[in-house]
Amino acid sequence: MPTPPASPRAARSLAVVNEEIRALLSAGGLVSSEGRRRYQELLVEWAAAVRGDVTEAA
Repeated sequence: MPTPPASPRAARSLAVVNEEIRALLSAGGLVSSEGRRRYQELLVEWAAAVRGDVTEAA
């Protein structure tokens, strides 16, 4: 029997994700591999938030 997909966490607002990206960049957080991984995750989340904003506006 297949494993059920993990329940998606509530989507954060574009502003919240953007603020976390800015904080990571201003703190020099991209130096470590963990920081780069987190940045990539945030970019994916940011893109999803942008798509959500566009969908709501339409």
